[in-house]
Amino acid sequence: MYAFVDPQGVTHFTNRPQHDKRFKPIRPRDRLSAPRQYREPKFHAYDPLIGDAAASEGVPPALVKAVIAAESAFDSDAVSHKGAQGLMQLMPDTAVQMGVADPFEPAQNVRGGTSYLRSMIDRYGDLGRALAAYNAGPSMVDRYGGIPPFPETQDYVDRVLTYYRRYHGDFAR
Repeated sequence: MYAFVDPQGVTHFTNRPQHDKRFKPIRPRDRLSAPRQYREPKFHAYDPLIGDAAASEGVPPALVKAVIAAESAFDSDAVSHKGAQGLMQLMPDTAVQMGVADPFEPAQNVRGGTSYLRSMIDRYGDLGRALAAYNAGPSMVDRYGGIPPFPETQDYVDRVLTYYRRYHGDFAR
């Protein structure tokens, strides 16, 4: 394989040697690989915890996994700039409210986060608004009567829903 990147940042590939000197052979270490989350062992490591918490709360496990992917990229030690902690990025007050003593302990975090997600689904009866409340807080969803007009929250809802569709197969048995 041969490739080059043009001035606009577009990568061009070919499998035939070119007379065009911009094309250079791709060395094995230059190969494209799967996104990081699919290569890391943590991607499936939490599936049993997710399945248990989801079953306990009556939430689809693929949805819980999607929230974890969007919130922490499966990093149980993640801390946001706003202070949210662990896999499901629980704010300290929310963690206490959900009975989570150690938000960095995956089982506690997933149980507490899934319980909180269930409460948002019950409160709003609409997945988009529930996810927006999980991200921006229920007061923002209440204030705007739906998904707040914040690009971060709108992108978050879209990202979680995309992951949700993608992860359905991880729990199909």
